[in-house]
Amino acid sequence: MRIETALLGNKLQKKPIIWTISGADCSGGAGIAADIKTGHNLNVEVCHLITANTVQNSSELIAVNPTQVEILALQVQALRFDKPPAVIKIGLIANREQINWLIDMLSEIKSQLPNLLVVYDPVGRASVGGCLSSLPNSVLAPLMPLVDVITPNFIEAKQLCTLTTTSSVNDTRFMAEKILRLGCKAVIIKGGHNATEKPNDNNTHCTDVCLQSLSPTSSQLFTLQSPKINTSYSHGSGCSFASALASFLAHNYLLRDAFTLTKAFINQGLLLATEVKNDISDDMRDDKNEVDRNRYYGAFEQGFWPSKPNNFPIIINPLNQKLQSTKCFEPLDLSEGEKLGLYPVIDSLAWLALLLPLNLNIIQLRIKGNNIIEVEPMIEQAVAMARDYNCRLFINDHWQLAIKYGAYGVHIGQEDLNGADLNAIAKAGLRLGISTHGCYEFLLAKQLQPSYLAVGAIFPTKTKNMTGQIQGLENLTQILALADTTPVVAIGGINQQRLDKVWNTGVSAVAVVTAITEAQQPVTATKTMQARLC
Repeated sequence: MRIETALLGNKLQKKPIIWTISGADCSGGAGIAADIKTGHNLNVEVCHLITANTVQNSSELIAVNPTQVEILALQVQALRFDKPPAVIKIGLIANREQINWLIDMLSEIKSQLPNLLVVYDPVGRASVGGCLSSLPNSVLAPLMPLVDVITPNFIEAKQLCTLTTTSSVNDTRFMAEKILRLGCKAVIIKGGHNATEKPNDNNTHCTDVCLQSLSPTSSQLFTLQSPKINTSYSHGSGCSFASALASFLAHNYLLRDAFTLTKAFINQGLLLATEVKNDISDDMRDDKNEVDRNRYYGAFEQGFWPSKPNNFPIIINPLNQKLQSTKCFEPLDLSEGEKLGLYPVIDSLAWLALLLPLNLNIIQLRIKGNNIIEVEPMIEQAVAMARDYNCRLFINDHWQLAIKYGAYGVHIGQEDLNGADLNAIAKAGLRLGISTHGCYEFLLAKQLQPSYLAVGAIFPTKTKNMTGQIQGLENLTQILALADTTPVVAIGGINQQRLDKVWNTGVSAVAVVTAITEAQQPVTATKTMQARLC
């Protein structure tokens, strides 16, 4: 069979490349083996540089045999131009020579690849017991400014904090702040080894935190929580966490979304292992076998791209407090199987007057500016105009005025969500729509139980600068799998040429702006798009 090498090359070029620099585990659970399995299942090409050959099995670490740095340097030289990485994932560093080589190599390659990201999993001890690396923490200090994300577990985080403090620390946020001061751009502390949580939580939930530096004086905290999953097949889960994070970052996800997807990937793998255990037939069970299975330490099972809602974590955020005290928002009054269809977003009463007679299911009035003297009479008149038509009119952002004049609903952007009185909106009987950009914001907003969720920008758009937050059709489809019964609106850069592809993903509505406002014949364009979404 003849293979077209040009076509093969084009196909391979579409896959992001990650390098993993770590140790080899002959038992197949951790290190390079976990990295390769994870990367391949998440659709990245994996190049590996082995820092050490370890001798270990499911019960003990016997030996660590470091690789000479000359060999590692030759491997980098062979790969750097042929297969340049989008992300480098670092695991086991076996000795001082390797750390010195790594610092020099990363400094040079980062100067050549300014968008390169580095994920570091600070492996100190093997999960089966025994020391993988005896490097003092002070030796790692020059590496930290070259690291974009470091992913210690709770025990490793406490050890890293000795670089900046000698006090005993157990607070995860405090530790993350200390580690961030070492020079890395972000720190994720995995909660699986945290034995300091409240007793009633410790046996039931696992909490991971991500602290990301935004500037020298500010940072942002992301906290994810999932039920603890008890399984003896978790060997290499820490390596898989870091390599999954590297893979999602290589696919150009923002850190918050890569973090969320990584947590779902790990939950998925742990659940796969429990399903294997639960599939054992009753006649194979006896007390001795059950004890042996519980003692056995098997390899973490890497699944594929996470898509099931039960794999995804809960977002812990101050907005959760609003969720606990907020009355449920009214639904959109859709009959079974009914969708919203075309969703025009317009900025004036003139546009509203033009579109209301067209029998649309939903319209949003987005008025730019905050001059209350100008905005209030426009919203008052808009609500009065919409009452004569069977159309759901949503007011963008101005929730106080929407309540005052009895609008059907209000749409809130992420940047204004914290400042909005969600309880007041719900008590007034208004429907709520929320903008989201990626799976992290989608899951957080979904916990507020809004009337609908908007996902964007699907494509680059003229109306807003969405740099770094373009979702695309593939990501939209993945987010839709998390929606359950919440109606989803797609928005951003959608024109007549893209309309059908977006609609075919299964969204409830397609929001458009310039496809109407810049059309030569706006009414005709609206009717045409409306008919295609029936």
